[in-house]
Amino acid sequence: MEGGSIIVINQLSSSDKLLSAAIELMAEKGYHGVTTREIAAAAGLNEVTLFRQFGSKQKLLEAAFERYHYTEEMIKLFNEKLEWELHTDLLLISRTYHDIMNRNRKMIQIGIKEGNNLPGFHERARRGPQQLKTLLTAYFTAMVEKGRLIRTNPELQALSFMWMNYGAFVSSLGADETFPGVPMEDFIEESVRLFARALTP
Repeated sequence: MEGGSIIVINQLSSSDKLLSAAIELMAEKGYHGVTTREIAAAAGLNEVTLFRQFGSKQKLLEAAFERYHYTEEMIKLFNEKLEWELHTDLLLISRTYHDIMNRNRKMIQIGIKEGNNLPGFHERARRGPQQLKTLLTAYFTAMVEKGRLIRTNPELQALSFMWMNYGAFVSSLGADETFPGVPMEDFIEESVRLFARALTP
């Protein structure tokens, strides 16, 4: 998915076609407003293929959420791309986070809207944020040890950084944004600058 829209469907495997079609239809009609037959038809496949590959509509949605979440991309970023310079690293983390969330905005809208109606969905949805909190906490702890961060509570700093970015993303989800005219890149640059300045020794 790119910018919340579907990839050219002919280039996808049958499972990816089903995942993409499910996200598009559920974002438009809601989880209970779409049938497995409609999803399969939108993917250009038959319903039997859907059940053979995923077993049920709920399992299909769970697989879509697992596929398009940010955990693996963030782990790679923390393992390979950090420069151990606070402002530079936080800017990269924040930009990457918003890039991923915007690519997956339809999936996230489904999760926000439908999560309470799906058993076990919230537990799965928490895995990504919990992993990101662990990565950020370890990063802040290491930066303190390197003398590049003031000595504070690394876990609280990780949560503060996450909530700051998640709040900005959620406020951009609606068609009528709460704070129109504020480019996300401007927010990212200013919020990271303030955050890094507050934590730099």
